[in-house]
Amino acid sequence: MNDAVSSPSVSEPQPLFGWRRVRVVVLVSVAVGLIWLPIFEASWALLLFRLLFVGLCQLFIFGVVERWPQRMPSWLARWVLQVAAVALVVPLATICIYSATTFSNPMVWSLDEKKLLGFGLLNAAGLLVSPWIAMSALYRHISGQAQRLSLSLELERSEFARDALDSRLRLLQAQVEPHFLFNTLANVRELVDSGSPQASAVLNSLIAYLRAAVPTLNEATSTLGKELELVRAYLELMHMRMPDRLQFSIRMDDAAVQIQCPPMTLLTLVENAVRHGIDPSEEGGRIDVAVRLKDGRCLAQVSDTGIGLAQDAHAKHASKGLGTGLSNLRERLQLIFADDAQLSLATRHPHGFSAELNFPARF
Repeated sequence: MNDAVSSPSVSEPQPLFGWRRVRVVVLVSVAVGLIWLPIFEASWALLLFRLLFVGLCQLFIFGVVERWPQRMPSWLARWVLQVAAVALVVPLATICIYSATTFSNPMVWSLDEKKLLGFGLLNAAGLLVSPWIAMSALYRHISGQAQRLSLSLELERSEFARDALDSRLRLLQAQVEPHFLFNTLANVRELVDSGSPQASAVLNSLIAYLRAAVPTLNEATSTLGKELELVRAYLELMHMRMPDRLQFSIRMDDAAVQIQCPPMTLLTLVENAVRHGIDPSEEGGRIDVAVRLKDGRCLAQVSDTGIGLAQDAHAKHASKGLGTGLSNLRERLQLIFADDAQLSLATRHPHGFSAELNFPARF
């Protein structure tokens, strides 16, 4: 008479006399005692005591076999041994309790027909009821183990999926960093090759920018406030390189400063506008960066008055996402926001280009 409702693990069985198991012994003993009460001549307390003793002996042997032997032969299942042990202990426990509770009686209980009948009934109840209770407990135990194993596997699967997502994001981030850095260094090289007196000043600005930007590149998330600081530093750097061909403006709602976003989100759009819009144009142009909140979503727009798609030498690549930068950004947005984020690209008239991000505002 026992109950193995749950167990921390296969290697850590429940205590021998855990409350859940003892409760089942008590409830079954009381139920059997009430059924036998009309035909039992001795006190009901004595009957209940005998039932409890037999039930606790079964509970004890059930727990012992649950722990020992630690390794079972391949041909013998532990549950079979537990059920057999519960059944075999019944007559031994019944003999012990009858001998202990009738020692003051001058007649040996085995010679008393009424006591012998009670002995037989107690054995029958133990042999008929207890193994079924043990089987039920084992079933619930195994079912609980299977459920915990399923939950554990599901948890591991979700952890693997999250790790894979994190790894993919790190890989994409690693692709963004050299893409941006190499493009910026290429701009400095052009100034050096042309003998521009601005090369030293631009290089100093680049060093100052990298000191501020590089520590944030490996962060899993950023904020729009940090993003705009990087954008401003980058545009100032580009303005030093081509002061007569680049103007810019930055506007952002105060409430959007702490909104989370993937690192280098806005910087990717701005660098794309410089590289594909302003830089190829002899006249240059203007870049406008605007970030606002609307209905719980963030709208970030980067537009330029550069040459646009029609005249860009890289138009074929532009039509597919304007090269590595935007393709990378699209994938990062998909990994983080799934289908809840959109990157829209549009041509401006009479010339220019616009990129707009729409994603949930998360703080």
